[in-house]
Amino acid sequence: MDRGQPREALNGSVETEEHIGRVRRICSTLPETSEKLSHGEPTFFVRKKVFAMFANNHHNDGHIAIWIPAEPGLQEMLIHTSPNKYFRPPYVGVRGWVGIELNQVSDEELTLHLHDAWRLIAPKKLQR
Repeated sequence: MDRGQPREALNGSVETEEHIGRVRRICSTLPETSEKLSHGEPTFFVRKKVFAMFANNHHNDGHIAIWIPAEPGLQEMLIHTSPNKYFRPPYVGVRGWVGIELNQVSDEELTLHLHDAWRLIAPKKLQR
């Protein structure tokens, strides 16, 4: 995985660094994944398409989270069943993306969500 940003760009605490480290470790296992800064935050791409965005207290919203695409209907179900863990992120939430509070999910659960997000966005030929 290519990481094209300086470490200081995160402007974060130890907790933030630990969470972005978790996300990076998982994303680095996915084929043709790269990381770039987008809107000031680490963002993960498969080829040229975004499949995960890190959000470090975006506009002081209190979330240290990732934003990922979700299957139709999944966003609403997740938010309804676990509102402390999932939320509708700004900008992309209207397109079905879901925010996930990183301090509320295990590495196993985070891995499942990130792999699902990658599969939704990655070209079908790459998924073979």
